[in-house]
Formats: sequence, structure tokens, C-alpha cells
Amino acid sequence: MIQSLTINNGLVALNGTTFLNLPSQSPEVIYRELGLSYPKFFKMDLLCKWAWLGAEILLKTTEGMRYDHLNKERIAVVLATGKGCLSVDKKYLESMQTVASPALFVYTLPNIMLGEICIRHGFKGEQICMVQESFNSDELSFWINDLFKHRKMEHCLTGWVDATEDKHEVQLFWVSGTMDSVILPLPTESPANTE
Repeated sequence: MIQSLTINNGLVALNGTTFLNLPSQSPEVIYRELGLSYPKFFKMDLLCKWAWLGAEILLKTTEGMRYDHLNKERIAVVLATGKGCLSVDKKYLESMQTVASPALFVYTLPNIMLGEICIRHGFKGEQICMVQESFNSDELSFWINDLFKHRKMEHCLTGWVDATEDKHEVQLFWVSGTMDSVILPLPTESPANTE
């Protein structure tokens, strides 16, 4: 089974159905609208905020969290991004003119979004972060299948998260390892291909 989440232009959709529709495209507005409480959220960069929000929404069910009864050492996280943390890279470069900011430095690596999600949810399985030109469902599907077949992973949070000051794209999936072969939906329906 594959569960999906898309965030694009203030519209949050779960499995193709509108979950939340806000005029604002601010991650902080969605965070507050959902009544979330995680103070570290406000220290994160844009990429982490969007990845974290997407994971939070996708993983929550009416009964709790999707993984509550699962072995967290068997939950993988495989995410891809295009621009990575370009906006933080620019801010960090500016901070180097005086004293380089350690608070910014940690967010100059795109894989920190995986770390923020894994810390929040306690996931201890395999993790992969890829920088790609665009959403590539074939590449993600390859890695998920490999992790299920060769690394004993049983579930995976996967997808595409990309964010700049002007635009954000979030397409996440929760994949159950009980499938024989995982094939993620083609990117034609993903926000990564919406202009």
C-alpha cells in the first residue's frame, strides 16, 4: 500500500483528497493551522520545515501515527531535492563576512531534512538523500525496492521536497514493505512538475 501527500500553493492533499486549503504558502501558517507543537520547527530552514510538515501530516492518522506499532529500525527514509538548501547557503555565505553562523551551517546540508524527520519520529532505518534535477519516481522506486530486498527495511517515507523563498514542492509517500515491488506514481501528478 502507498499513501501520498502533496503540498502545493497552500493546498495540502492526502491520497488525492484535499486535506487543507489555505491562501498562504507559509510553512508557519500551516504549522499553526494544524495546532502542532514542536518548538524546534522555528529554527529549521525552509527545506526542513516543508519536509517536516509533510511527514507530520502524512504519518498522522486518527488512531495516532502510522508507525506506532512498527519496528523503527525497519523504517527507511529516502528523499530527493532539487535546489537543496540554496537559500541557507546564501545566508551562510553572507554570515562568513563577519563570523560564520553555526546555527546556519547545520542547515547547509540537504540531508538534514532526513535527520529532522528521523529525530522527530524516532526512525532508525536506512536513509538516503539525493539531489536531482527533478522528481524522479523511477530512481526513488529503485532505492526503496533495494532497501526492502537487501537491507531488511519494511516501510519507507519517501518522495520529493524542494523549497526556495519563492516556491515549494512537496510530494511524499508512505510505502509498506509488504508489496512485492514498489512503483511510485509518475511525476506528472507531482507538484515538482507544476509551474
